[in-house]
Amino acid sequence: MAEEEQNNENTNNNDNEENLLQPSFPVGRVKKIMKLDKDINKVTSEALFLINLSTELFLQFLSEKSSKIAIEKKRKIIKIDHLRIAAKRHQPTSDFLLDSLPIPSESVNRPSKDGNQSAPIEKPLSVGTRRIDDIFKKSVNETN
Repeated sequence: MAEEEQNNENTNNNDNEENLLQPSFPVGRVKKIMKLDKDINKVTSEALFLINLSTELFLQFLSEKSSKIAIEKKRKIIKIDHLRIAAKRHQPTSDFLLDSLPIPSESVNRPSKDGNQSAPIEKPLSVGTRRIDDIFKKSVNETN
């Protein structure tokens, strides 16, 4: 009787370990994303597996932190502002993620206290880039 229980426990432990190590993101898509980097030519299955699992852990961590922030603010829905605050509070995450997140909604086109809307804040353009509006404007040479 004791042997059967022990065998059942071993079987359950093996099933749990196998379920824990299954990546939740599509492997092919993760590989495509990794290959977007020009420095990466080949991706081993082990590296792909580890990147997949670490991405899952990172997103779980970030969502838990964002959820705590939303609860602190007494909200039921996690918004981008909650995600930004969670990233700011965790230094390693803020080092790379804050630049990729959109500008907080509070500073973009919100009316000020006196009722006037402020102009949207424009980021400086990086070298070699133009605004989309500039592409469609007629140049001085094209006037009729």
